[in-house]
Order: sequence, then C-alpha cells, then structure tokens
Amino acid sequence: MRIRNVILCLSAVGMLGACGEGGGGQVGEDKSIDYGFKRKHLSQLQAGIWVDPNGCDHWIIDDGIEGYLSQRLDRDGKPVCSGVAPPTHVTGPFQGRQTVADTF
Repeated sequence: MRIRNVILCLSAVGMLGACGEGGGGQVGEDKSIDYGFKRKHLSQLQAGIWVDPNGCDHWIIDDGIEGYLSQRLDRDGKPVCSGVAPPTHVTGPFQGRQTVADTF
C-alpha cells in the first residue's frame, strides 16, 4: 500500500513538472509567430471580426488547426463595438487559405 502511494505521488509530480511554458523548446517564446504548417508572422495572416454576445468586436484568425482570438480595442484600451455584424457572428476573411479543412 505504501509503495503504491509513493508511485502515485511521483507520477503526480512528474505530470505537474511537464506543465508550464516552453514545452521542451517546441514552441518559441515569440508569441507573434504561427508555428503551424506554414510558419509565419501573425501579421501575414488575415483576420476577420467575431462579434461577441454583447456586440463587441474580437479579431479572429483560423488556419485550420490553430485559431487566434483577441479583443479589438481602441487607442484608450476600451472595447470596440462597431456593429459590423450581429452578435455571435463572424465577418471577414478569417479562414484564408487552409491546408487543413475544418470538420464542422
């Protein structure tokens, strides 16, 4: 019984040790680069706008496997609620040219 508890504790410590940033160097520190199939800077991807249930805009990019979403803010850091689309809808070329198709 004691050996089983020691093994469980060591397993838990090992799993928690695997968590965190870096991932063994597979993902770089630069969060502005898409590390997928077509590795490139995020500024080279086309974003669309998703409107949240409150009517405020969020930038959205979908390249098939990964997706990116960030709130659209004005210069003062306040949310932009432009009314470009109805709430919960997406507009714009956010999917671009994908090498992996969405299954939905």
